[in-house]
Amino acid sequence: MIQKQQSMLFSPFMAIYDLVVSKDHLLRKINEMIDFSFVYDELKDTYCLTNGRNAIDPIRMFKYLLLKSIYDLSDVDVVERSKYDMSFKYFLHMAPEESMIEASSLTKFRKLRLRDLNLLDMLINKTVEVAREKGIIKSTSIIVDATHTKARYHQKSPKEILMDRSKKLRKAVYTIDETMKDKFPAKTTTDVLEDEIDYCQKLIDVIEKEGSISEYPKVKEKLNLLKETVAGDIEQLRISEDQDARVGHKSADSSFFGYKTHLAMSEERIITAAIITTCEKIEAKNSELKHRHGYDVVSSSGLLGMNLQGAMAIFTVNLKRIVKLLDEK
Repeated sequence: MIQKQQSMLFSPFMAIYDLVVSKDHLLRKINEMIDFSFVYDELKDTYCLTNGRNAIDPIRMFKYLLLKSIYDLSDVDVVERSKYDMSFKYFLHMAPEESMIEASSLTKFRKLRLRDLNLLDMLINKTVEVAREKGIIKSTSIIVDATHTKARYHQKSPKEILMDRSKKLRKAVYTIDETMKDKFPAKTTTDVLEDEIDYCQKLIDVIEKEGSISEYPKVKEKLNLLKETVAGDIEQLRISEDQDARVGHKSADSSFFGYKTHLAMSEERIITAAIITTCEKIEAKNSELKHRHGYDVVSSSGLLGMNLQGAMAIFTVNLKRIVKLLDEK
């Protein structure tokens, strides 16, 4: 059962937020800029509204996922950081002394509450709506050049993401013990995703065997994120064995398990539409994007290949861009 609105916070310590979360903090700006009550409207059908125990506030759960995207954290570490980072607690609408959720609750929330949502459409629509309300979007034309959007938004394949996160993990380890380089497995030389997953798993195993190193905060955070990414990729590979998924392991494009994302942007660099196609369809559907960018109707297609991480990433990019443009006004 969920409450229909966020509860008021009655804590003697609320004034702490005025002291430690500055007016120009990104999370304060996002909190003040966007009304997250749309999350209730989108998720109400996934909860029982009259019976059962009170569920964790869905807005708070959604904000946890947004924090993961903004700060590139694992489930475990976003919850851990929320214990001591007052900006996180402020953003999550929590009293300073309030206790945290279990990290496993985020996994359940994703699988039970978000699985049937057209999440990409919902989040793009919301940011476009906010951009219009704030007077950010003024242009009438859009950019649908795939090369330009890829270069600007750094779309990465699952293999590239694994390579990037394993590299950051190794660097963190080297700052503590450079001799670990001799213990690490040889890097993969193929373009096959499974080979990169296998390498990352071996890297994780080596670091975890060195108990003291894996407990350093700067290592632990990156280790947890890589472990979560590997687990997610393995699960997605299993799902994508169905007839609708075409996994382009050796493809050089920006596909995600067989799907390629084409973005449309306003001249202000606000993403206004996304089209998802299979790997076989290399050319962007420019005409379809042009019809869909129209700010009144924003849509996407083929979302079987667009995971939560990708949708949240686009949402994050748009939010940061809107904040930046508002600061420049």
